Amino acid sequence: MSRRDYYEILGVQKGATEDDLKKAYRKLAMKYHPDRNSDDPNASEKFKEASEAYEVLSDTSKRSAYDQFGHDGVEASSFGGGSSQGFNDIFGDIFGDIFGGGDPFGRRQRSNKGSDLQYSMTISLEDAVRGVTEKIAIPCLETCSSCGGSGASDGSKPISCDSCSGTGQVRMQQGFFSVAQTCRRCRGSGQIISNPCQACRGEGRSERSKTLSVKIPAGVDTGDRIRLSGEGEAGINGGPSGDLFVQIKVLSHDVFERDGKHLYCEAPISFIDAAIGGEIQIPTLEGKVKIKIPEGTQTGKLFRLRGKGISPIRGGSTGDLLCRAVIETPQNLSKEQKKILKQFQESITQDSKQNPLRDEWFSKVKSFFDN
Repeated sequence: MSRRDYYEILGVQKGATEDDLKKAYRKLAMKYHPDRNSDDPNASEKFKEASEAYEVLSDTSKRSAYDQFGHDGVEASSFGGGSSQGFNDIFGDIFGDIFGGGDPFGRRQRSNKGSDLQYSMTISLEDAVRGVTEKIAIPCLETCSSCGGSGASDGSKPISCDSCSGTGQVRMQQGFFSVAQTCRRCRGSGQIISNPCQACRGEGRSERSKTLSVKIPAGVDTGDRIRLSGEGEAGINGGPSGDLFVQIKVLSHDVFERDGKHLYCEAPISFIDAAIGGEIQIPTLEGKVKIKIPEGTQTGKLFRLRGKGISPIRGGSTGDLLCRAVIETPQNLSKEQKKILKQFQESITQDSKQNPLRDEWFSKVKSFFDN
C-alpha cells in the first residue's frame, strides 16, 4: 500500500466529513482515471493511490485504526474486507460520470427500451407549406404476439439463470475492485428459456411491417424531424418501445426557391415593358397576382409581395414573396425590326439622362485608367 498520508493524498484535513471525502475522491478519480489518461503512465498509480486512501478513510473502523496507528493499523487488518458499501456507491457514481452511466458492480435493469427508428420522407414544397398527412410503412421489431414478449412457448416461462442468479452479470473480485462481466450462459438477460417460442425463436420480438399515418404540420422545412413516441422497436423484457423520427426533405421547386419563411422567384420582363412600363402576372402558391412594372425597370429589381411567403412552423409572421425582374433581350429580329432599333439607338445615344448606368460605368472606367 501507499506510505503517503491518506489525508494528504485526498487533499483534506484530518477531521474531514464523509461529504468532504467523497468530493475529494470524486475529483481525483475524474482527473486520474486511466481511461481518461491513456498517454500518462503515472495516472494509473495516482488513481489507485486515491482509491486506496478513500477505501480506508470512508470506512469508520479502518479510519479509526488509521488515525491511531497509521498505516500499521490498517495493514494489520484484512485490507479490502469489511463494509465497503459506501465505497461501492461512490465508485458507481464516478463511473457514471466518466462513462455516461452504467454500474461496474453488476446492478442492472432487466428491461431495456427499444431502439429508436428513423424514416426519411420527401415531400413537395406545396405540401410543406400547407401541411399534409401521409401513410408510411415501417419495418420494425414488435412484441411477439404468441409469447407476449417473454420468449417462452405457450404454457412455459423463463427461469432465473443459476450462473448469475438472475442478474445477467457475473462478478470477478480483484483486490478491492469488483469487475462485472456479462453472463455467458444467459447472455446478460438474467433468464434461461428452456422451451423457446417458435414464432420469435425465443427473442420475444418479431419483425413486422406496420403502417402509420404521419401528420406533417404546415411550415416544415428540410432537416425538420417529427417524433412519434412509442412507434420505434419494441422494448426488451417488457421495456418501453423506442420512438420513430420522421426526417423531412423538401423537394426543389420549378418556380420558387425557399429561404426560411420567404420565397423567391424570377420573372422575365420584355424590353418594351421595362422601358415604358406595364403589367406582369407573378405566380404565388395561392394563384396569380398582377403587379405594375414602372418605366425604366432594370434587371435585378425586386418586387416584394408581403404575406405571400410561408407561415413558420414555430410561429411568427408569414414570410414574403420576392420576385426578381430579368430583362429579356429580343432574339431573331427581322431586318425591319433591327432598322427600327438602330434608329431608336441613335435617338438616345447623346442623352445621358436616358442611360445613367452606362455613363456612370464609363466614368468609373475612365477614372481607373487615368489613375
